[in-house]
Amino acid sequence: MHQFPDHPDAITPEWWGEVLGRVPTRWQWEPIGTGQVGDSVRFTLEFGSGEPPLTLAGKFAAADPTSRSTAAMLGLYAREVQFYRDLALHLGVRTPRIHAAEIAPDGASFILLFEDLGPARGGNQIAGCTIEDARAAICQAAALHGPSWHNPAMLDLDWLQPSEAAAAQVKALYPQAQAVFRERYADVLEPEYMALCEELAEITAATTARNEKTSLVHGDFRLDNLLFDITGGAEPIAVLDWQTVGVGNGLRDVGYFLGCGIGDGLRRAHERELLELYCAEMTARGVPLTVEAIWRDYVLGAVHGISTAVFSAAFVVRTQRGDANFLSMARGACALCLEHGSLKLMKEDA
Repeated sequence: MHQFPDHPDAITPEWWGEVLGRVPTRWQWEPIGTGQVGDSVRFTLEFGSGEPPLTLAGKFAAADPTSRSTAAMLGLYAREVQFYRDLALHLGVRTPRIHAAEIAPDGASFILLFEDLGPARGGNQIAGCTIEDARAAICQAAALHGPSWHNPAMLDLDWLQPSEAAAAQVKALYPQAQAVFRERYADVLEPEYMALCEELAEITAATTARNEKTSLVHGDFRLDNLLFDITGGAEPIAVLDWQTVGVGNGLRDVGYFLGCGIGDGLRRAHERELLELYCAEMTARGVPLTVEAIWRDYVLGAVHGISTAVFSAAFVVRTQRGDANFLSMARGACALCLEHGSLKLMKEDA
């Protein structure tokens, strides 16, 4: 498809016909979701002849220019489109089935058209979740990591490889991000947590990140990117927002989720149980793991929650919910890192 609509209002009857094989008599759309890097909508299409309306979900580049340019710089839109084209069907993780996945050559505009998984219950980073939700999410993490574990057919895909230029740009911008984070949240984030953020910024400036190649990683595996009780409760969960998918160590997703994802209280009460569940799910997929074997990688993975909160706060559009979201992420990730000595391990690995 050489041309595609980069906004819901740009969709034509001809495009619907090309994608769906038939043309609706009328359609409308409404915004859904809380994403700050991409804009999501729900389409309602009518076909006449007494047929019930069809609903579909669409995702487009963010209307906000700051969020849009950050996403394009980091290749986030291109990665999500390629994920649905190349990988989604080959994994055990539940993702929306795709009707269209197109991106512009400059990576700054795209369209994804999915099945509508509603009615569903959206995960909420700020509100937290139940232990049942956390268990369902951990099982999905294993469904992503298991099939890709040391699997070169997936891990060697060209578009998945880390970009040295993007990594260098993130490293160069990180001190600026920490300065924004400090100025914005110094009066509301606990001092011991802000001190940890400052220490991480110093480590980031002085070291080069390791390029691990163990499995696929989602990269932003937290509640806002999960849907529960999808299709009216017919299925338990689906995982969304694959803009940060890459290669690395799957324990980064696990540390990220248990740290910044579910809240410190739930994590402390159920940490061992959830790690044992992950190991059992991975073992059932042919990757035998134990909590002792994954512990170090899990603890290091939690650091990703801090850096994501800091960098995102600085370089996506600021909103009231965004502030609450980034503070929630930072608090949970910092609590885990302080309890288990994540930065000490990070320095040892430097």
